Amino acid sequence: MSDENDQTRSFEDKVQDRQDAIEAQFRKISRGSWARIIRMARKPTPQEFKQTSIICGIGLFVLGFIGFVMLILMDNFIPWIIHDVFNI
Repeated sequence: MSDENDQTRSFEDKVQDRQDAIEAQFRKISRGSWARIIRMARKPTPQEFKQTSIICGIGLFVLGFIGFVMLILMDNFIPWIIHDVFNI
C-alpha cells in the first residue's frame, strides 16, 4: 500500500517530507540533553586556545614516547629474553 502511495505522490512531496524529517531532528537537538551544552558554548580566548594546544601537544608527545618505548622493548628485549634466557 505504501508503494502505491509513493507512486502517486510527486517528487516535490517526497523531497518535502524528507526535509521536514531532517528539520524535526534538528529541532529535537534544541530541546535535548545537548541543548544546554550548545547554549553555553563560546569561542575560546587566545590564551585558552594556546593552553589547550600545549596540553594536547604534551599528551601526544607522551603517548608517542610510550609507544616508541614499547616498540623498542618488543623488537629488542623480548626476543632476547625468549631466546637467551628461556632457551625457547
